[in-house]
Amino acid sequence: MDEPDYELDDEFPAGDGTVETEATVLCPYCGEINEIGLDPGSGRHQEYVEDCQVCCRPWRVVVTYLPDGAAEVVVEAEQPD
Repeated sequence: MDEPDYELDDEFPAGDGTVETEATVLCPYCGEINEIGLDPGSGRHQEYVEDCQVCCRPWRVVVTYLPDGAAEVVVEAEQPD
């Protein structure tokens, strides 16, 4: 029988065990509200590009998980390379 993986808890303690898996954000282009899914398994700090569900323009999404499992989500216009 395998022992539980306590290393993950050390890296990402989730307070009472509840982490946010969804967020409501405003599109920086069209101003419409979007519901986005969050993946706590991808680490405490994440940056990725996601398209608006309404106007389809790309955003830069920055997610930071706090020690209590709450997620701070910032969405900004994606800058072209």
